[in-house]
Amino acid sequence: MKPTPHAGSLFVIVAPSGAGKTSLVRALLEHQPGLAVSVSFTTRAPRPGERDGIDYFFVDQQEFESRLAAGEFLEWAQVHGNSYATSRRWINEQVGAGSDILLEIDWQGAMQVRAAFPDTVGIFIAPPSIAALRERLTSRGQDSETVIEQRVAAAKTELREAGRFEHVIINQEFAIALKQIEAIVEAARTRYEQQRARNPALFGALGIGATQ
Repeated sequence: MKPTPHAGSLFVIVAPSGAGKTSLVRALLEHQPGLAVSVSFTTRAPRPGERDGIDYFFVDQQEFESRLAAGEFLEWAQVHGNSYATSRRWINEQVGAGSDILLEIDWQGAMQVRAAFPDTVGIFIAPPSIAALRERLTSRGQDSETVIEQRVAAAKTELREAGRFEHVIINQEFAIALKQIEAIVEAARTRYEQQRARNPALFGALGIGATQ
């Protein structure tokens, strides 16, 4: 039997710039081969080493607005002057087929996703302190001092929204933070709706339906 629409789990991971989200997600994908990351659309220019269709779908503002008007996006937001969005059709197809999908988006986008997928698992990654965040942003050497201070200010605003998420990971020790995220992923896969959808022969034969 084909899995029901909620066979897969949808995860959203949100974090201020410099909190270590990219490194944690990369390691998580290596440890969890059954988990795939959603590729977002963005109007920002590619960073060194980024590839179109792999890291992001890079489009200009005109194409972005055209796709937005056509209702192609599950969520979208503007971050640091650039637009980002998630393909609605791609997410529906993947989760409906039983795949576990991870979204790296901002907190506003996460709320839009949850409106469409109420069982979305929300994970917020926070730095151990604002001072540590500033140090990380400076050490990576990608932004000017002005941009760094803008990102620090934005991080303070984003941290105020951490309470919207079920799980908050303090990324002080990378190995510990990774283990915590892996535990969340594994726990989500054992939720009743996902198990019922992944095992239709077992639950369907018993005449067991969805929870109310």
